[in-house]
Amino acid sequence: MKPGLAVSAYTVPTDAPEADGTFDWDSTTLVVVEALHDEATGIGWTYAPAAAADVIDSLLRPALPADRDPLDVPRAYELLSRAVRNAGRPGLIACAISAVDLALWDLKARLLGLPLCRLLGSVRDGVPVYGSGGFTTYHETHLAQQVRGWVHGQGIPRVKIKAGEAWGRAAGRDVDRVRKARAAMGPEGELYVDANGAYNRKQAVRVGRLLAAEGVSWFEEPVSSDDLEGLARVREQVTADVTAGEYGYALPYFAAMAPSVDCLQADVTRCGGLSVWLRVAALAEAHGLEVSAHGAPHLHAHAAACVPNLRHVEWFHDHVRIEAMLFDGCLDPAGGVIHPGANGAPGHGLSLRREEAKPYRVR
Repeated sequence: MKPGLAVSAYTVPTDAPEADGTFDWDSTTLVVVEALHDEATGIGWTYAPAAAADVIDSLLRPALPADRDPLDVPRAYELLSRAVRNAGRPGLIACAISAVDLALWDLKARLLGLPLCRLLGSVRDGVPVYGSGGFTTYHETHLAQQVRGWVHGQGIPRVKIKAGEAWGRAAGRDVDRVRKARAAMGPEGELYVDANGAYNRKQAVRVGRLLAAEGVSWFEEPVSSDDLEGLARVREQVTADVTAGEYGYALPYFAAMAPSVDCLQADVTRCGGLSVWLRVAALAEAHGLEVSAHGAPHLHAHAAACVPNLRHVEWFHDHVRIEAMLFDGCLDPAGGVIHPGANGAPGHGLSLRREEAKPYRVR
């Protein structure tokens, strides 16, 4: 097999209208990278517009020599980073780098015949997950059904729903939906809320204090993640842990955010791939914080098993559904824990279901 990168993109419609506090959508696109070498293929992807594939073709593919050693992934990552200096890293380009980096790590593990968590070195066998969805577009019955499915159907004791509807203009409904989610899951278990930056500072404090009555222990992006001072001020005045970080595209972003939050979130499909995600976990540990993986659970699972300060991985409805549709080898979250590498499959253990993916291919 000729060494190189193969790139494709797929757009999958949602199974119902979806929205959070600051955005609405009816489909999700993932850009898939296959790193080829000899008879092995490593797979990585990012949840980003299909234009990320153009970045890979025009900027990243030419940066990797055909004769490079596929085991030297850190060297490849440095080449990718240097190649985009004049293009600007945050956003689409960081997503493209992430997909390539993930594919290269998966390729290395497959060439060595090891599960990725064995290659990196595990600190735990089981990785805790939390059910995530509860979109603001869901009616009461849909919300309750989803929450009950996670808690009572799959035994996941941690649940997160969206709040901040209409840029914070429906705070009363936000609190009512949280109460209904608590009723659906029962008095036990952890209940989380994600406002996606919809509230202003004082509003976030007011809502956060109301949420405390329902036992909410995780208040994600109560204000914009760009408002570090605001995050810190809300953190001081609410009992729930204040968290953010999913929009981090480079390591310095997380260094700046760490003093303002109780838990750092990082997304391996955005921050620069596995190469940077592991550094974010170390940075969080240096600040006395845990790290939580945002979305893309099957790409986070193995790395999450290898960091001592992990809190959990987000079992996000959209990504779980898409990954189950398009890939073989998906994990079982029964009991609120996934077990990467348990079957001994090399790499992250997933393979693209090409025939099933064809109808969704857009590039």
